[in-house]
Amino acid sequence: MEMDGKEARSKRQKPAMEEKKVDLMDEAVAKMVEKEESETHVAGSDEMELQVNAILEKIESFTQLVSELLESGKTMFKELSNDFEERLIAIHKEQMEKWQEEIKDIRMLDVSNEEVNAILLNARDLLEKRTLDIDQGH
Repeated sequence: MEMDGKEARSKRQKPAMEEKKVDLMDEAVAKMVEKEESETHVAGSDEMELQVNAILEKIESFTQLVSELLESGKTMFKELSNDFEERLIAIHKEQMEKWQEEIKDIRMLDVSNEEVNAILLNARDLLEKRTLDIDQGH
């Protein structure tokens, strides 16, 4: 049971950890861009500045793409998780209904068997009585 508690805490912490990862990634990119911008102001030709800016735009674009993919992936996994949960609950419900039907059938069979048993006991008693009557000459 101890493991279940740890797993539950871990699962609750994962979304927060994922958000921290994205935030850390954004911070790292921002620092890198800031550093690049400060370094480019030191010295460089216009052509070099254009190349650096093109790379910085690629970094920003790639970071945005990664962020969108992360969000898309999280959404997809959440939907899959919800679908899985719903299906598993439906399977459980179906199985419970089947077993309830089996219980009902068994109870009906038991009632029927008891009725038949009572009829057979009455018939046996009547036969025994009849046999005694015949043996006694009546």
